[in-house]
Amino acid sequence: MEVSTSPTKWQLIRGLPHETLSRIRNERASRTKVAVVDFVPGKETPSMKQITNSKGLADCLNETATPNATRLYVVEDLSRDVIEHLGSKLDIDPQFFREHINDYTWYNVRDPWVELPDLNIVSRTRPYFRLTYIQPRYFGTLDSLKRARKQAGRFNVLRRLDEDNDHGSLFDDNNAMVALVRSKASLWIRPASEDQQAIGVLLIDPPITEGFPLWKGYRPFRNSPCPSEQLPEGFDRPYRASLYEELLFWIRQTSQEDIDSIEKNPKAMAFRILEIICAEWLTLSRYITARLGQIEWEIEKPDLFQVKRDIQRESINFNKSLTKLHTWRRRLPVYRAMVADMRTKLFPDPSNSSGRPDPPGDCIAALREDFTIVARHIDDLLSRTERIAAVATAVTAIEESRRALEQNKTLGRLTYLAVIFAPLSFVSSFFSMSANLADLTQTIWVYFCVAIPVSALVYLLVDKNWTNNLQGAYDTAGKAKKKTGGLFWHRR
Repeated sequence: MEVSTSPTKWQLIRGLPHETLSRIRNERASRTKVAVVDFVPGKETPSMKQITNSKGLADCLNETATPNATRLYVVEDLSRDVIEHLGSKLDIDPQFFREHINDYTWYNVRDPWVELPDLNIVSRTRPYFRLTYIQPRYFGTLDSLKRARKQAGRFNVLRRLDEDNDHGSLFDDNNAMVALVRSKASLWIRPASEDQQAIGVLLIDPPITEGFPLWKGYRPFRNSPCPSEQLPEGFDRPYRASLYEELLFWIRQTSQEDIDSIEKNPKAMAFRILEIICAEWLTLSRYITARLGQIEWEIEKPDLFQVKRDIQRESINFNKSLTKLHTWRRRLPVYRAMVADMRTKLFPDPSNSSGRPDPPGDCIAALREDFTIVARHIDDLLSRTERIAAVATAVTAIEESRRALEQNKTLGRLTYLAVIFAPLSFVSSFFSMSANLADLTQTIWVYFCVAIPVSALVYLLVDKNWTNNLQGAYDTAGKAKKKTGGLFWHRR
């Protein structure tokens, strides 16, 4: 608990001077940004207050609960004080906080912080779950991307940006970059009982303010008003620079029907963050679709991507396209597993005795189709990637065959040169055995009389198809003669 950040980051900051390290650790340990949301049945909008220090959080946890209200704590980032106050007061399993800290998709064999998977018979009884998703973010310059990395380094949780620098296209800005931000949201739920209210704790990631969401972010979760409609009161847009503020904006827009559905399904407290996560997955699928289309275009029309029509340059460009393709072949199965895990936790299979079906009519059940669409998109993209890989493999084989053919032609030319000059070298060496060079002036004609027939004879011995070539030339001459003769008689 005294480390105050993820183990990976602690290795980077523990070598700082003592005063600097002490100041950083104290700030990280006491970092608090929590919103307390009370959903009261019969009340149109949820009540909300924000807490920015650990003492305020402790006082809030000791307050008397609002009657019949369901309380949700929205926590941005994690810290020692937040974990201690929430964990001790609400009796939360420490594993809930631990699973939210890192963002690894795989581990090295020597990593001590590895999170081994649990058996379903154990995990299905836990009152919490985590949701992983990817946020595509656009950066106009490389300096902006570097500043974003520094921002992510100041988080207590470990969140990294996967650069997409190998997927640049002809239509991209040379200095621009798209990065895929690994993100998590974790929800803990304590159902209501006779002597205590229902409480939820939602952990979300801090914001990266550098750059901006790809394509300016997802569309609002409501229909735009028609020209004939009067603009409803409070019709505004969310603040897109911070997930925390963005989520609170949409929570304020929660309808009375959705508030009432929390009693049926406590997961409905996280309805708004689930909408955001689903929208981010749809944006990511649209981005991958664009990149795969560009890869197909590069394979189909290399001339548009400044590739010269020679074998070596085409091969280099083709290898770059394959490198881009293999990146998505590696990432898409991971994304599919993330989506499948979310669907399993949010929508238990009714046919499975271990899971209970969602109550009918609640807002979480209404999201089932949206997450099904996301899963279908990921499956389609993975299938498309495999099809492109099959086509690319076939094109590679064709290119290799054409390259081998060109090399064979080159070797054939060298063979012909050797066939011609080898007899000449032999004859010249034979006649050069005379010690008196003046005598060669009278016999030089003999050299040509012997060398030329010998060269022709050796060429005919090497070229096995000379008879076919001769026959073809004879047939061509015969056809030309007949055509000329027919034309002559026709003119007469």
